[in-house]
Amino acid sequence: MRTLFALALSGGLAALALASDSIPGNAPAGPVLLRGGVIHPVSGPSVEGDLLFDQGKIVAIGPALTAPPKATVIELKGRSVHPGLIAANTQLGLTEHELVRATADSTEAGTFNPNARTQLSINPDSELIPVTRANGVLVALAVPGGGEASVAGMSSLLQLDGWTYEEMTLRPAVALHVLWPEMRLDRSRRPRPGEDPQKELDKKLRDLKDFFAAARAYQTAVAAGKRGAVDLRFEAMLPVLKGERPVFVHAQEWKQIESALAWSAEEKLAITLVGGQDAWRVAARLKERNIAVICSAPSDQPLRRGDDYDAAFALAGKLHAAGVRFCLARAGSSFEATNERNLPFEAAMAAAHGLPRAEALKAVTLYPAQLLGVADRLGSLEVGKDATLIVTKGDPLEIAHPVELAWIAGRPVDLSSKHTRLRDKYQRRLGQ
Repeated sequence: MRTLFALALSGGLAALALASDSIPGNAPAGPVLLRGGVIHPVSGPSVEGDLLFDQGKIVAIGPALTAPPKATVIELKGRSVHPGLIAANTQLGLTEHELVRATADSTEAGTFNPNARTQLSINPDSELIPVTRANGVLVALAVPGGGEASVAGMSSLLQLDGWTYEEMTLRPAVALHVLWPEMRLDRSRRPRPGEDPQKELDKKLRDLKDFFAAARAYQTAVAAGKRGAVDLRFEAMLPVLKGERPVFVHAQEWKQIESALAWSAEEKLAITLVGGQDAWRVAARLKERNIAVICSAPSDQPLRRGDDYDAAFALAGKLHAAGVRFCLARAGSSFEATNERNLPFEAAMAAAHGLPRAEALKAVTLYPAQLLGVADRLGSLEVGKDATLIVTKGDPLEIAHPVELAWIAGRPVDLSSKHTRLRDKYQRRLGQ
């Protein structure tokens, strides 16, 4: 018992040691006028002038706006204003340090967990959140982890500032996440006695189909008024089967994608691909079926030895050229949570390998907002949308143009983080 207590205590202390001391912002007392900047709406041409927001919403954009009474006026002196960036495939708030069990809560036990929602596991005090938003990422989709799951659960859309997960939540349930099994058999490893990789793969696919068939039977029983005992897993499936909630299928390699496309057609489901490193190989079919791709890890290594060295870098450009809807994200694994801050630089990498520069910015602002169902509030600077925006000296995709000011729904964001504090600490040491 003493050993168990010591382990629990050490895990709790580790979690506390990794907690952020950033304080969430308060809504300003009145309107805020950003004067004399270059406004980049993303959805339209840039405007030299002012941006006014009040009560969390953008009120006006244009040259020489008049400051309302009691407005706070901030002189931008030619700086650029952009919408806050959106990370569409993360485990921010779910994982802090992969090797510390007490700080990782992204994966549920079991194979089918459609009723699991990441929202309930969010840690608002994660040290990774201020590190990420310091680079302009102000909104993130928290995605359930894998483990042995086939249906991992529901993702939640978060604004990266708030005292509690309730305050941070924009949409509690965005999409159902299905993790497609690996289709390539590992020929380099000798199977264990009695192990048959092909049979195991066939069983995973059969179990997934059986689960959806059982969910549809439950749906039929509910419609007929014969529900019987309530099953929370199948209750969570009802909006999915009605087409009210999308299905995000995680698949990288083309065999996975082909299999997932065939399954979704059979199930009559509208899906979005997550990962999709081989999506360019089936771009024509994706466009025909209007299937979008959340391109994760644009700086990953190629899947195969014979692939081009820049296969991952060039994916977004190829999809754009083929007319496939897409956005850019990172890998979304627990190990990648610390690198979500690099999202703008991933977009710059895509721009350097075939994606038009304007499209690269849209790929981390407007396009993820559209795919996540929040384009009426986020993704561009337009009157009536949330005042979730950043101020930089230039292009936010360039390392040389750090974020200087930021607001989330009109609330000022603290851009300090563990990284800035360490920088200041060691700069002071050099000065001494």
